[in-house]
Amino acid sequence: MPADPGEITLLLRRWRDGDRDAESQLFQLLSPELRKIAGYCFRRERANHTLQPTAILNEAFLRLATVRNIEWQDRGHFLALAARVMRRLLIDYARSKPTVQFIPMENLPEPIQRDRTPREIQIALSSLLDELEGESPQKRTIVDLKNVLGLTDEEVAEALGLPLRTVQREWHDARVWLFKRMSAGGWKQASSTTV
Repeated sequence: MPADPGEITLLLRRWRDGDRDAESQLFQLLSPELRKIAGYCFRRERANHTLQPTAILNEAFLRLATVRNIEWQDRGHFLALAARVMRRLLIDYARSKPTVQFIPMENLPEPIQRDRTPREIQIALSSLLDELEGESPQKRTIVDLKNVLGLTDEEVAEALGLPLRTVQREWHDARVWLFKRMSAGGWKQASSTTV
């Protein structure tokens, strides 16, 4: 049975304030959802990956536990950040393994994919998402919820407490922004500064 959203929010605040019991309760309550996120992150990875979803889940939770200045808004906010950390861990791991082959991203316009390796696209996209967050944290969160968690527009709207039309508009604007940046050569700057 899913945990009460109010209970999760209260536990997140207690955890932020250093309550170790709240940390343990949070991990127990959110573990099923965190496992789904980790599984989703690995869905596009190769079958014989040396990392396992459980290892990524545990490492992401440990990293989140060390950050004390996050003003946790609610369960959706926590899960979006956890998804971001898991994705970042996989990208960092891939960067440390130069022979890793990424599966090309779906739905990218042909000009973006031409003359770029899947690894270059993934690294550039990660860097551009960090830049997008500086301009609009909400757009970045929506991209993470849709791409990393695989949520529908309706699920994102519910998780963030936004009207469905707002989510759809922000999702559209975020994709346009990313495609324009990558088409205009933003991918070159991003991939060269992050490697």
